[in-house]
Amino acid sequence: MYEKIEKYIDRLLADSTPDKPVWNIEKILLGKPAAWNYIDGCIIAAFLDMALVTGDAKYSDFAENFIDYYVKEDGSLLGYSVEKYNLDDVNEGRVLFDLYRMTGKEKYKKAIELLYSQLKNQPRTVTGNFWHKLIYPNQIWLDGIYMAQVFYVRYLMEFGDNDLSDIMSQIKNVRRLMFDENKKLYYHGCDCSKSIFWADRKTGCSKNFWLRSIGWFTVALADIIGYINNDEYREELIGIFREAIKGIALYADPESGLYYQVVDCGGKEGNYLETSGSSMIAYAMLKGVRLKVLDEEYLALGKKTFDGICDKYLTVSENGELNLGGICLVAGLGPENKPNRDGSYEYYISEPVVENDAKGVAPFLMCYTEVKRLQ
Repeated sequence: MYEKIEKYIDRLLADSTPDKPVWNIEKILLGKPAAWNYIDGCIIAAFLDMALVTGDAKYSDFAENFIDYYVKEDGSLLGYSVEKYNLDDVNEGRVLFDLYRMTGKEKYKKAIELLYSQLKNQPRTVTGNFWHKLIYPNQIWLDGIYMAQVFYVRYLMEFGDNDLSDIMSQIKNVRRLMFDENKKLYYHGCDCSKSIFWADRKTGCSKNFWLRSIGWFTVALADIIGYINNDEYREELIGIFREAIKGIALYADPESGLYYQVVDCGGKEGNYLETSGSSMIAYAMLKGVRLKVLDEEYLALGKKTFDGICDKYLTVSENGELNLGGICLVAGLGPENKPNRDGSYEYYISEPVVENDAKGVAPFLMCYTEVKRLQ
């Protein structure tokens, strides 16, 4: 099946234009106009990884052409507004560092500075953590660590003062507030005001362990560890990373190596083995071993998960095309006018499951690049 994966990627490239990417299923279903967004950012980051690992410029050329559509000469970004204070919108900015280094285009640097200006003014919880979005006051979301902190690290190391203390404080607060010592898993969200309808009145945390949020958290830690060179902070992060990986590994499906949408409820009616989060966990494991911060046992476990995804969800249609299924389209917590997004088990299993959405395809391709490094 491996040899078909790159043909699958080629189809994604051939069928996509910057304004109409085939992998952005939310945009397609909702008829959203083209705008700067994390979904595209995730897959462009994966294409840049493919370019690095294969040496094939078609991936980086596509990435540059795609991002150029959204970044104007003055550094402004199509459809982006600082005033939304949405951490998701910062995520795509991580690809700008690589493109700026590759091309020297000043508009990329200007766009980086624009996104950093958001982080400088991002509202914060009483703990000092970024609000996930302006519409989610006082809330820390686990996936927000990936959405903002990887960009933040890269900015401080490449254009800032290399002081990572704020980043470390935010990650350590997530560990303190959102890690369940009994389950060894992280909750999806925490409302520091403990007032939103989905929050536990004592802890502020949401009710369940959503796989993709844990996946993004582990990917963020793996990527940040790969970037930083401060020994003190790096060792602290490695400790948190190892603990998170050891915890999630307890819940791997013994047969396939995949993980469940609601992680600790394997076998419960309606629960399912989910592609995006499983890909993220596998990527984090494989990269962690490559960086020599995880034990070798996780190489086999990460590879088993990737192969399990290929076996279960990478299918061939009647016309011979590959499709990647088992992807949760979206899940979130609130806001007040969306009471169904209450963090319950029933909510997480109710969201649509789709094929070929970038939230699954991107981490799958990222994981594939780690597998290729082993060959």
